[in-house]
Amino acid sequence: MTLKDTCIGFAMTGSFCTFARVFPQARRLREEGARVLPIFSFHTAALDTRFFPAEAVWARMREACGEEPLATLQQVEPIGPKRLLDLLIIAPCTGNTLAKLAAGIADTPVTLAAKSHLRNERPVLLAVSTNDGLAAAARNIGELLARRHYFFVPFSQDDPEGKPRSLVAHMEEIPACAACALAGVQRQPLLPGTP
Repeated sequence: MTLKDTCIGFAMTGSFCTFARVFPQARRLREEGARVLPIFSFHTAALDTRFFPAEAVWARMREACGEEPLATLQQVEPIGPKRLLDLLIIAPCTGNTLAKLAAGIADTPVTLAAKSHLRNERPVLLAVSTNDGLAAAARNIGELLARRHYFFVPFSQDDPEGKPRSLVAHMEEIPACAACALAGVQRQPLLPGTP
């Protein structure tokens, strides 16, 4: 499936160390013909970190997507009622966000965007980035793998020696995975070798 003329929500949550790998993927989606609407969690929108100041994150996503990021509950609520998106991507998707999605909690712009979007039976693509992917977050990954309309960017351990329970998605596969999710297919293999 082509991404041309699709509308894709690109939601970012607070795995700040992976932002540099995510920005280019939003740009690639746009280059492939999609309209890309950036969506920020509260932390993504507001926190200055050792990786990026919040202002730089806003600027990078504005430039990559050509759109102003949505960063409030009020801004994302119409996503479902107005059928704004063909696909919602959450990249990076933290363990905290995985837990909220698995439990049906919609108290951030990203999780409310997912809830609103899912009411239309449309796909959500998750690009995990969590230090406890093979620990506490494992149950939430399993829960979401078993649900309709959730798809995952293939992931693997990013530092098996230093962080043996950490998982990170292969962010460079986001555009290909987006096309698969739009077609209702999980890209395989889900668990490739180390990135």
